[in-house]
Amino acid sequence: MLVTAYLAIIVLLALCVGLELTARRLSPFEPTQTTAANPAFRRFQNVFLRAYLLALWADWLQGPYLYKLYRHYSFLESQIAIIYVCGLASCVLFAPISGWLPQALGRRHTCLLFCLSYSACCLTKLSRDYFVLIIGRILGGLSTSLLSTTFEAWYVHRHVDVHDFPKEWIPSTFTKAATWNHGLAVGAGLVANLLAEWLHLGPVAPFLLAVPCLVCCAWVVLTDWGKEEAAERPEADKQTPTVGRLTLSSTKARFSRSCHDGLRCLLSDRRVMLLGGVQALFESVLYIFVFLWTPVLDPHGPPLGIVFSCLMAASMVGSLMYRLATSTRYRLQPGHVLCLAVLMAFFSFFMLTFSTAPGQPRPHESLLAFLLLELACGLYFPAVGFLQGRVIPEEKRAGVLAWFRLPLHLLACIGLLALHGEVSGTGGGEGGSGTRHMFGGCALMMLAALMAVVSLFTLGRNDSDLRLEGARGEGEMY
Repeated sequence: MLVTAYLAIIVLLALCVGLELTARRLSPFEPTQTTAANPAFRRFQNVFLRAYLLALWADWLQGPYLYKLYRHYSFLESQIAIIYVCGLASCVLFAPISGWLPQALGRRHTCLLFCLSYSACCLTKLSRDYFVLIIGRILGGLSTSLLSTTFEAWYVHRHVDVHDFPKEWIPSTFTKAATWNHGLAVGAGLVANLLAEWLHLGPVAPFLLAVPCLVCCAWVVLTDWGKEEAAERPEADKQTPTVGRLTLSSTKARFSRSCHDGLRCLLSDRRVMLLGGVQALFESVLYIFVFLWTPVLDPHGPPLGIVFSCLMAASMVGSLMYRLATSTRYRLQPGHVLCLAVLMAFFSFFMLTFSTAPGQPRPHESLLAFLLLELACGLYFPAVGFLQGRVIPEEKRAGVLAWFRLPLHLLACIGLLALHGEVSGTGGGEGGSGTRHMFGGCALMMLAALMAVVSLFTLGRNDSDLRLEGARGEGEMY
């Protein structure tokens, strides 16, 4: 497995470079050429990206060795499943709060809260106490919710309401962030492997490295973002707490109205309902995959950081393949790409039901299946993002997506609790047939998702909203 992992990362990185060069040649991103001539926009974009990329880097560092750390502390798989469930539950509970906090505290102060909570989450990993680790996972759920909303909210607000830049320039920033995000994910696995295995610092080392990264992020938010805000409105920071208190009730009312409008949109448009079903089914199995990939591969001795980089590189390959498939040369529709992604995910879990058979594991086949699943993810996210942008009205999107996330996390929690129950029923040992049964359940969920995708495009066969017009789809990804 050691040689396989290193060969895989070399091949995948070479493939990424080749696809990126091909994608740039076939479908150059025109808005970048326009925005490059505006130095004020470039300065503002760089100020945002410095903080945002540091936050993403700290987040990715915690991915490769999270499960390994819990096993290092001698917790059973069933106990680790409960810790993961607490993290998922906290994401559900904190999702409404993450939308309200920027209004109450201010967007910049909420970003500082993210840095503080995620640093505390990382520091809890130094403890072997089960309760402390659960608290850390709950803080991680809060931090993840803030990361996915608050930074982008600050940028969009400053871009549109303060600087009055064209809205058409927003995708150029998030496209650049997404490109860097893929590279950061791959790099985080390599650095985590260097610390944990090559330098023999143990699985807690990547979490400790994330803390100074978050401190640097907080410093950029305090200084660069502070100067950015002070340059426009010197009195803004002084007024922010008062404004937050005055608008607290109105913020709650807006959130309630957003959820109500989102539910009405979900129930009144069958296309939205089917798309939400696809998202809930597909992304819930990803949470189960995040939990299971380490216990499936780790007994066979692969370098987990390198394996994590392989998975992230496979996702990057999928994203680049989406750009090529929807370019002017190939003109494949995002709906077709979504169907292909779900089908690939089904075959991945179908393979895993055989490669994880108790007593005769086949780790090389399992690694191949995991890479196929990540490749499917790289195709899935831009395709589903395009369809959400076309099917869901912009003013109702936040409420609808909040409802989408509810069954998503619920299904993931049920799956992990079912695994916990099966493992506990075998006397507290490791997963064995429970892991295989879970992968079988995930395959069935992908079949259901495939049926939902087929129903969606049967329903909207002649619906122009579901089709990519003209050139390409990468501009619709973000």
